[in-house]
Amino acid sequence: MTKQSDETSSGLSNTQNPITQDHLKCRWCRSPLPASSGAGRPREFCSQACRQWDWVARQRATELALSEDELVITRAERDKLRDQIFVLRCAVQDVEQDLDPSIDPTTRDYKAALSWLLDAARPLVQDKSQP
Repeated sequence: MTKQSDETSSGLSNTQNPITQDHLKCRWCRSPLPASSGAGRPREFCSQACRQWDWVARQRATELALSEDELVITRAERDKLRDQIFVLRCAVQDVEQDLDPSIDPTTRDYKAALSWLLDAARPLVQDKSQP
């Protein structure tokens, strides 16, 4: 493959392209953003609501003198997240044990394990709490 065929329309190689997958997500809720078509600044938010929440968060961070890397959450939110991660960790361990190749798991075992794993993971991916 030549260097010329490796270049994008912007003239940058794929490894030098400044727009990464991380830039294709909403800055607030991390939802995927549609691909931009045309000139102009790239989108940063999926909706006006996310833009507003981000602005509110930045204003509060300024008021509290927080740096960009600091985050304030309630103890209840932290505990809820830790509990959900613990449940997911246990589900992964259960699935690893249930699907041990030495016991020759059946299709039913795979379906049950996948169902348990999805049930444990859903609360983490569905929780879109707002400030």
